[in-house]
Formats: sequence, C-alpha cells, structure tokens
Amino acid sequence: MSGRKPRYVANPLESAITTPSERILKECHSLYVDSENGLVKIASSLGVRLLPPRKKIIVMIMGNHSAGKSSFINWYVEEHIQKTGVAIETQGFTFITSGRKRESLTGNATLHLYPHFRPILEFKGVMDYLSAEISTSKQKKFSLVTFVDTPGLVDGDMIYPFDVNSAITWLGEQADLIFVFFDPMGQALCKRTLNIVEKLSDKCGDKLLFYLSKADEAGKETDRQRVMMQIVQELCRRPGLNKCGFEMPTIYIPNPQKPSRCVNQIDSVCQTIEKTINQAVQKTLDQLEKDSDLICSTIINKLEQDRADVSFNRSVRLHSVLCLALGFFLPFLFILSFIVSTFSKEQLHDLLGEGNLSKGSKTDGVVMYLWEWIPEDKQVVFVISFGAFCYLLLFLAKYFAGNKTLTKKEKRKMMEYMDYIQDIVKTKKAKLYEWYLQQCAAEQDL
Repeated sequence: MSGRKPRYVANPLESAITTPSERILKECHSLYVDSENGLVKIASSLGVRLLPPRKKIIVMIMGNHSAGKSSFINWYVEEHIQKTGVAIETQGFTFITSGRKRESLTGNATLHLYPHFRPILEFKGVMDYLSAEISTSKQKKFSLVTFVDTPGLVDGDMIYPFDVNSAITWLGEQADLIFVFFDPMGQALCKRTLNIVEKLSDKCGDKLLFYLSKADEAGKETDRQRVMMQIVQELCRRPGLNKCGFEMPTIYIPNPQKPSRCVNQIDSVCQTIEKTINQAVQKTLDQLEKDSDLICSTIINKLEQDRADVSFNRSVRLHSVLCLALGFFLPFLFILSFIVSTFSKEQLHDLLGEGNLSKGSKTDGVVMYLWEWIPEDKQVVFVISFGAFCYLLLFLAKYFAGNKTLTKKEKRKMMEYMDYIQDIVKTKKAKLYEWYLQQCAAEQDL
C-alpha cells in the first residue's frame, strides 16, 4: 500500500451554498448562452457579435520565486492545492478554480475549460506548461474566483521554456486583478519582476496591487520598514511606476502556533477580491442592459431600413422592367432580322401568312436598312457597341431591381426577438438588480 496521504477536501459539494452574487452571474450567463433564445445567438442572427460575461473573476498572482503565491492560494481555498517551498515549484501557469469534483487538468483540457485564453498559444512552448486545478472548496468567495498562479521569477541564468515576460503580461491584461507579491527574504528586487510590472502598469495599472508577503519573516519592524523602503525606491525609479498614493500592505499566512506582532493585512486582500466580485456583478448587469438595448436598436434599424428598401423598390420597379425588356428585346430583334433575311418571300409567306409577313417585313426592313447604312468597316465595332449597350441595359435592370428586403418570416422573427428582450430579458435583469441591492441596501431605501 502507498503511504501517500489522501488529499483533503475543504468543503464537499453537498454542503455547497450558492451565494447571491454567484446566482446572479450564472443567471446572466445563461441569458447569453441559452441554446434557443440566448442573446449571443440572437445577436449573431442580426450580424452583431456578443461575448457572454464571465461567471468568475480572474485574479493573477505574480512575483519572484518563493514569494508565497502558492501559499496564499492554498490559504484562501483552505485546501493544499499548490506545492510550496523555497524551490521554484511553479514553473508554468496554473488555473485554480472551484468545481464539482477535485480534478487536475493538463494544457489542452485547460484551454477547453478556458477557451478565451487560447490566444496564449501564440507564445511558443507555453502549452506544455499550462494546467488547471479544480477544487470543491467553497471557502470565502472562492466559488466566484479563478486564481492564476504564475511561474516564480528570477534573474541570472534561469532559462524559461517560453517567453515568460510576454506571457505574464498578456495574462495580466485578461485578469480582473493582479497581485504582485514581494518577498522580503528573497529576490524582492528581481529585475524581471519589475520589468513585467512596469509593462503591466502601462497597460492596466488600475488592476495592479502590491503586497509585502511573508512579512512575519522580515525580522523586526525596523527591518520590515527598511525592506519596504528599498522596494518602493526601486519601483519609483521606474517612470511607469512612479505614482502618487503608492501602497504596499504587509501580509503573511497566519499561524496560531507561531504568533507574530507584525500587522497582518491579509484580510484586506479578501476584501479587495470581494469588492471586485461585487463590481463584476454590477458590470455584468449593466452590460446585460446595454447588450439588450443594442439588439433592440439593431432590430429597429433593420426594420426601418427594410421599409425604406421596399419604398425604393416600388419607385424604381418600372425602370427595372423597362431596362430588362429592352435588354432582351433589342438583341432578339437584331438576331431575328438577320435570320429572316436568309429566307425568300415565298418561304416566309408559307411560314407566317400574309398579315404577319407584312408586319415582319416592315420591322425587318427597318433593321436591315440601319445595318446597310453602317459602313462595312464599322459593322464589327457596331456589333460590339450594341452588345455592350444591351449588357448595360441588363445591368441597369438588375440595379433598378432594388435592394433585398426581409421576408415576412424574418420580420416576424425579429418582432419575437424584440418581445423576448423587452418582456423576459429586461424584466429578469430588473429583478436580479433588485435582488442584488436587497443584499446590501436598507429595506427603507428600496
């Protein structure tokens, strides 16, 4: 028998309780992806591209190696998911998320779970260093969070199997929050870390939050202040990071067996995550309303354009018919006249009779007279010009045929979409917003 201990599961699925925010995000997401009346499907039929909202926020954690990134995730989830230690344990990108069953996924399965992260494959070699850990934990707000644990960053001769700087920068742009952990005992001033942070600050500085991790291991308070000053000074030397209101809370994993007098602001990290979740709920509800209005306005515009096209088609229909008739009749008359000229009068009399022969002779005579009037050396040019003129008539007939209009079925479907948006989606959105506000606002304010 193996001496390996079974993994501890923090919270079984049976005891999971859906939070209001989780329910709101899931219901909004279902309004987008419903197979019959999803907003994504409706918008696609109208030529509009919509993206369904995420059901969870993305929190990326980066920093030098052994900065406590994996330890923080394990503490937040209350389950030992990520390996921790002094060595560079995390060599790739690991997505840690809440799910129905404890499972580990490799690169390809990870991208199937997170298809919107597939562009990361543009960084050669990263595929083999992607993974995901699914936990059943429901601790804190983990059911609404996906953590991205990044490779530990070091300077010197360390060679990464992919462009780690560009990959982390790209992932940071996709995340809702970016936590940068500085380890007072390790390479807190790692140039690679600072270079990436400077790039992220230029592109998404509002997401960046800095923390002095493992603060309880930094010695006395004076030692911690000295380390923080060194880090702040190094950051402020960089033009992109020299900003007012710079903050770096001290955090560490609480250990009852090893009490510390150091101020631990790790709870503020949880509050930041919860605040971002609440903002995500509000943004999702607001985006739902905007997308609903976009679909309705698109339908209205298409119906108005259809009415204008119908009116235009009616006004030019006579032009189309006239050009079409001339485009076919003139070459037909021209060819018929030459064919008739090859028959004798007796043969034509036998074929057409006396009355028709008289009418045909007049028409044939006019055409042949015009043909004989054209100089012989110009007849080829005339035939080409005549053919081009007839083609122009047919082209004008097609042009005057008007614009394509909606069928009755298409118009009826659009009206059904409009009614669905107004009666179902917007009503649902109002109820969800009201339910969300009930969780925080006083009853008399509602």
